[in-house]
Amino acid sequence: MTGPAPTGSVPVFDAADPGFSITSAAVHRARENSWYARTTYGLAVLRHAEVAELLHHPRLRQGSVSWLARNGVTEGPLADWWASWVLHREGEDHRRLRRLLNPAFSSRSATALLPRFRALATELTDAFADRDRCEFVAEFAEPYAARVIAMLLGIPEQEWPVIARESAVLGLALGVTVRQDLDRVERALAALHAYADELIADRRRRERDDFLSRLVHADRDGDRLGDEELRDSLVLLVFGGFDTTRNQLGLALQTFARHPAQWRFLADRPELGARAAEEVIRVNPTVRWITREALEDFTFRGLDIPAGTTVQLWTESAGTDPRVHGPYSFDITAEREPHFGFGGGFHHCLGHFVARADIAEALPVLARRLRDLRIAEDAVWLPDSGNTGPVRLPLLFTPAP
Repeated sequence: MTGPAPTGSVPVFDAADPGFSITSAAVHRARENSWYARTTYGLAVLRHAEVAELLHHPRLRQGSVSWLARNGVTEGPLADWWASWVLHREGEDHRRLRRLLNPAFSSRSATALLPRFRALATELTDAFADRDRCEFVAEFAEPYAARVIAMLLGIPEQEWPVIARESAVLGLALGVTVRQDLDRVERALAALHAYADELIADRRRRERDDFLSRLVHADRDGDRLGDEELRDSLVLLVFGGFDTTRNQLGLALQTFARHPAQWRFLADRPELGARAAEEVIRVNPTVRWITREALEDFTFRGLDIPAGTTVQLWTESAGTDPRVHGPYSFDITAEREPHFGFGGGFHHCLGHFVARADIAEALPVLARRLRDLRIAEDAVWLPDSGNTGPVRLPLLFTPAP
């Protein structure tokens, strides 16, 4: 279902339907008539200005902490891990975790790895660039995303299949089918917890000059991460870093296949990799909505919002809002207002430096090698809501001479 059910002048969408498309023409039409819509979950905010304001609104808290409960998962290992996320903490509890985690996620850490990201993208592309086709998820996006995480942590890159396999299943927790997938998701979580425990024990025995050692030994004024905090944060990093990069790379190739002139331009101007990454995330973000929850009753733009209301900020709708960006265009040279692909405000994504860097390095390498990019008809996608991306992405292309 992609069309709104009318209720007065306010559109209504069944956002819990796996067939719903958050990027549909119906959503864009609704954006022209109203800054918000009603959904299965609560409110959806459709326009850039309102999303930007509500990201920082003092009467809203981070709302995805309630995601599992709203989908029928209220207890068990997944619910416990979900509640532990720094993303889901508030106030001083959130600030404490963020202070301890921030140094390990610094821009310096990401910048130091840029040559390795570029070399990895080249290695993976070399394996299929002389053919006229590939399955992009299996041959590039998954190994690239998983090996980037291995580089960041300082673990052997050949262990990437463990990261990829379990993280891909754990990512189903972010989708509208989480209840149906719960058994598989919790098995993947248990495997990643065991893997994290091994890594943490190793770094406690032998400190090294790597990300994981900085995380294990992070100390601010005598305060350190506890054992469970370390394990849960490490699993979140492994899963979040893998899932975001894998999905966003697939969405980037989908976007460039629709805009072949921009793909050719990127091949000629590889220095535009960072801008290309930002433009892709603006128009086709893997994080389709950012969730907030009303802490108390309040009124916004004339709308009464009761305490406990789920408020979803729809990132693609806001990122392509013609009130800010003009008629739809995809231009990797354009200077834009900030997008919302990494959230914003108090809960801005901790790992955004690394995600931006690895995507920016990969795209020019691919553009130089794969000409006339097309997506085959048998591509398979996750539902177009929550966090999305390709499950299977067969590409057709002309090898560069």
